Amino acid sequence: MNVDTIGIRELRNGLSRHLAEVREGAEITVTDHGRPIAKIVPIDHESGLERLIREGIARRPSGPRQALPDPIEIDGTVSDLIAEQRR
Repeated sequence: MNVDTIGIRELRNGLSRHLAEVREGAEITVTDHGRPIAKIVPIDHESGLERLIREGIARRPSGPRQALPDPIEIDGTVSDLIAEQRR
């Protein structure tokens, strides 16, 4: 599998060519000022999670999503709170 890294300007200037490469199976990592910001992959590309699910190593969550606990307010720092809870 071919993986290219290109900047936004290069992607914009050669979009049709780059999409043709993706159509052929290539993956493109898009960078902004040298920092990766996006990946363009073929539509039938299997993600790492999808592969793990297919192999039976992981499974999709079941049941309703659980809400996050309400935030707590404390006086002092988090380190103080942890030290207090350890006593």
